[in-house]
Amino acid sequence: MKTRRDTLRAEIHELKAQHNALILAHYYEDGEIQDIADFVGDSLALAQWGERAPNPVILLAGVIFMAESAKILSPTKTVLMPDMNAGCSLVDHSPIDKYNAWKAQHPGAVMVTYVNSSAAVKAITDVTCTSSNAEKIIRAIPEDREILFGPDYNLGRYLMKKTGRKMLLWPGACEVHVLFSARRLFELKSSNPDAPVLAHPECPEAVLQYADVIGSTSRLLEEVQTNTKAKRFIVATEPGIFHQMQKARPEVELIQAPAEGSCACNECPYMKLNTLEKIATSLRTLTTQVQVPLDIIEKARVPLRRMLQLSVGQKVEW
Repeated sequence: MKTRRDTLRAEIHELKAQHNALILAHYYEDGEIQDIADFVGDSLALAQWGERAPNPVILLAGVIFMAESAKILSPTKTVLMPDMNAGCSLVDHSPIDKYNAWKAQHPGAVMVTYVNSSAAVKAITDVTCTSSNAEKIIRAIPEDREILFGPDYNLGRYLMKKTGRKMLLWPGACEVHVLFSARRLFELKSSNPDAPVLAHPECPEAVLQYADVIGSTSRLLEEVQTNTKAKRFIVATEPGIFHQMQKARPEVELIQAPAEGSCACNECPYMKLNTLEKIATSLRTLTTQVQVPLDIIEKARVPLRRMLQLSVGQKVEW
């Protein structure tokens, strides 16, 4: 017998075909959303997939800055968000007026901005980065140039330690990753010595010191896929990634790194705003469109393209 969820999934499939739409989902979305997506990945990979695909409509199940990135790379396409309230604490912590004032205080510095930022902030940036290519981007900047890095302070501090480059850091943070408890993680690791600890570099330094692998969501997924010796993993990032990890290795045990207290604070409240019902409504009405002004698109494409060039070893003009 068909359930209501079955009917909803069938409707989404029909609407997708009707509009020739591409559904993209971030790793942190609920499993049922990941399962109806054409592609599941991290934020930049989603935008790139949207750019390469011929579909005129992109529905991005993630947060607003990800949909903005998709619009920047595909300005002629219709980009939909299931819930227009799906924001990000890093975006909230880096308002364009204050971020621009910070840049003005350091003329001649190279501004490196994490892709977890608004389109307006990207537009005043010299080069963007992801958690997977950030180290390569930092190492490509001439040694004599001052570097501003934002908006994630913890990622910036991690990169300073990895590269040895001194940087001025913006005081922003991901509200999910900062809540992992170093003390409780130490206790968990002590009682599970056979379980490698996988951590996202947005976590505080006190948490990262206990990690066996530090990397982006795609890197953490890769570790679960390839480290066949391990039968259990402790994972310090948003638990939506568990869905893909479990699909890749159904036999392993995945243990969520603990947050302070007893809350499930390490779930991203913004990602969880998206639902199958909202996806169906968005495709049915085509009204939840993400708009980015053309002048912002043109300016924001520059640091994104520069990042992609540096990621494949090309030289750029600073």
